[in-house]
Amino acid sequence: MIRILRLPGCLLVALTGLWGAAAPAQDTLPGAGVESLLEYARAHNPEYSALRLEADAAAERVTPVAALADPRLRVELRDITRFGEQSPTLAPSRVGSTRYLLTQDVPWFGKRGLKRQAAELDAEGARGQAMGSWAELAARIKSAYAQLYSVYRSEQYGREVLDLMERLERVARVRYAGGLAVQQDVVRAQVEQTGMRAELIALENERLQLQARMNALLARPADAQLAEPDQLRPVPPPAQLEYATLEARVRARNPRLFTERARIGSAKKNRELAYRNRYPDFTLGVSPIQYGNAIEEWELMVELNLPFQQASRRAQERESEATLSAARARAEALSNQVLGELAEHLAGIEAARRTESLIAGSLLPQAELGFRAALAGYETGKIDFATLLDAQRQILQARLGRLKAELEMQVRLAEIERLLGDDL
Repeated sequence: MIRILRLPGCLLVALTGLWGAAAPAQDTLPGAGVESLLEYARAHNPEYSALRLEADAAAERVTPVAALADPRLRVELRDITRFGEQSPTLAPSRVGSTRYLLTQDVPWFGKRGLKRQAAELDAEGARGQAMGSWAELAARIKSAYAQLYSVYRSEQYGREVLDLMERLERVARVRYAGGLAVQQDVVRAQVEQTGMRAELIALENERLQLQARMNALLARPADAQLAEPDQLRPVPPPAQLEYATLEARVRARNPRLFTERARIGSAKKNRELAYRNRYPDFTLGVSPIQYGNAIEEWELMVELNLPFQQASRRAQERESEATLSAARARAEALSNQVLGELAEHLAGIEAARRTESLIAGSLLPQAELGFRAALAGYETGKIDFATLLDAQRQILQARLGRLKAELEMQVRLAEIERLLGDDL
C-alpha cells in the first residue's frame, strides 16, 4: 500500500497549487500516461506472450484431433519358394502371389465432430486464459501507475513545504531579532524542515520501489528510467457505474467466466463422446492380389471393434458426468465471487468519489480560508506559531486526503475493468 505523505506539524503553501518545475519531455520513455505502459506491456510482457502462444497452439490442435488416422498399407508375399521350385525371393512377380492390403480406420458417426467441437472449446478456454492474464496485468499496471502518480505528487507537496519552511524560518529569525517572536518559532521551523527531508527520503525510496515493480511488469530492467506520470485517467460518471449494467457486462465478458463457459461446453462434448463410445468403430480395407505381373483378384474388408468392456465404458461415462458437474459448480462459484467483487469495488469507488467531492468542494476551501486568517494573525502578532501550524495541518490533511481518494478511485476503477476484461 502506498504511503501518503504524513507531515505532523508542517506548513503547506495555501495559495499556490502549481507543481514543481516540469521535467524535460521524454517522448521515448513509457510512463507519462498509462496507455503507453499498456502498449509496451502488450508487446513485451513474456507471461502474456506465453499464454497467447499457448492459445495459438490450442487452436492448431483442432484440425488434427478430428482428422482421420493415416491409412495403413500391408504387403504379403505368399509362397516365396513356389512349393520349393525356386530359392526364396522377395520379388512380387516371382512369388506365388502378392497381397496388398490398404486399410483406413473410421470412427462411428459423429465422433469426429464431437472431438472437433471439444477441441475448439478447449482452444476458446485457452484464449480466455490469455485474455484473463492480460486483464490481470493491465489492472496491476493501472494501479501501479496511480501509485506512482501519488508518490510524485506527494514529493512535490513535500518540496513545496520544505521551501515554505525555509522562508518562514527566515521570517521567524527576523521577527525574533526584532523581539516580535520567540526563539522557539525558529527552532520549530528547523525541526519541521528536518522532518520534511526525512519524509522526502522515504518517498524517494517508495518511488524507486514502485518504478522497479512497474519495470518488472513491463519486462524492463529494474533500474530502467520511466517518464514522470502526467495525469490520472478520468473516472466514468456514476451513470456508467451502475451495478445492473455492469453485472450484465461482467457475465458476458469476464475472461475467467468466459474460460469456465468454454470448459463447460468442452465437458458436454466429451460427455456426448463418452456415450457415443458405446458404438463400435470400424476399419475399411481394399486388397488387390497380384499373380506374376498382373492383378488377378480384389478383396474388400470391413472390421469392427466389439464394445464388450461395458464396465470400463460406464466408468468413463460417469467420469464425464462428474467432470461436467464440477465445471458447472466451478463456474457458479466463480460467478458469485466475481459479482461480489464488482459490488465491492463499485461501493468503494462511490465512497471515494463522494469523499473527493467533499474535500474539493468544502473542506479544502475552508481549510485555506482558515490558514489565510491564521497567517494574517501571525504576521500581526495576534496568534502564535503553533496555532499557525495547526491551521496549516488542516489544509495539508485535506490535500493529502483528496490525493488518497483519487488513488482509491483509480485502484477501484482498475479492478472493475479487470472484472470486465475491458476498459470502461
